[in-house]
Amino acid sequence: MIFDIAVVLINYNSSEHSINCIRSIIQNTSNKLSYQIIITDNCSEKEDYLQLKTFCDNLDFPNLKLLRSSINTGFGGGNMFGLPFVNATFIAFINNDTLLKNDCLSILKNTLHNNPSIGIAGAQAYNQKGEFMISLDHFASPTREILGRNFLERVNSKKYPKRKQLYTQPTQVNFIPGSFMFVRATDFYEVGGFDTTIFLYYEETDLCLRLAKKHKFAYLVPQAEFIHFHGASTPSSIYIKTELKISLLYIIRKHYGYLSYLLVLNYLRINYSFSTLFKPKYWYLLKILIAGAPISSSIKTKQQIEVL
Repeated sequence: MIFDIAVVLINYNSSEHSINCIRSIIQNTSNKLSYQIIITDNCSEKEDYLQLKTFCDNLDFPNLKLLRSSINTGFGGGNMFGLPFVNATFIAFINNDTLLKNDCLSILKNTLHNNPSIGIAGAQAYNQKGEFMISLDHFASPTREILGRNFLERVNSKKYPKRKQLYTQPTQVNFIPGSFMFVRATDFYEVGGFDTTIFLYYEETDLCLRLAKKHKFAYLVPQAEFIHFHGASTPSSIYIKTELKISLLYIIRKHYGYLSYLLVLNYLRINYSFSTLFKPKYWYLLKILIAGAPISSSIKTKQQIEVL
């Protein structure tokens, strides 16, 4: 059986969020829609994984598959880990720290079905208080990093739609956040899926850039709404902030070339040289930047294989 949609999500030491997310999907999705749910446990602690497994084993939903990776493969790697079990026309990559507010899957399916030029779509996010959250962004580029998002929106709002605006109709954007991405399976396969060199951050930027080169563009579809408990499964730390910069510079070099990479790298080196005067914790990040922010410094290289 080929399903309409495959929902793919990752669990990493946050089984309660995963359980609530799965419940919200089942509760809010139309019975007319056929869909499967594929969960990758990204090498969580034993207790967390077993809590999620118990829930899945007792859930009355036959089209659910729980997988466990013996190593934390990151965001792109975790999603790709579940890909061999996808058997659907569309794929929804959804963060586990989300709750659907309405029938997002049907809304996004119908939108892409009626608009072949849409390559990937995102829903409108709200925080747990029901407040608007930014649900679009501009491609990572030397221009964005140095001049800033607000400047780009002021000088060319058509190319750079305003991020802090609540839209009422589907709107073409540069890219949509990785917390909720809805894509045709054929388009996703054609561009090679997620770049698993990246451990965390900018995976959606990279994917949307590659889709745009195929004239498959990103859209925000505000009629589809969800709640996002932002950062619930990735607590902030200097190591996470460093990972953010490693991924950024990798993307800049991949899509804009070596000179652009050097420009942004040196810009960041100067910025964080000053930041360390006031925040000594940034010495770690600055040291990585001085070394060129190589992928070999990524958290990805520090993962260990665990056997349950």
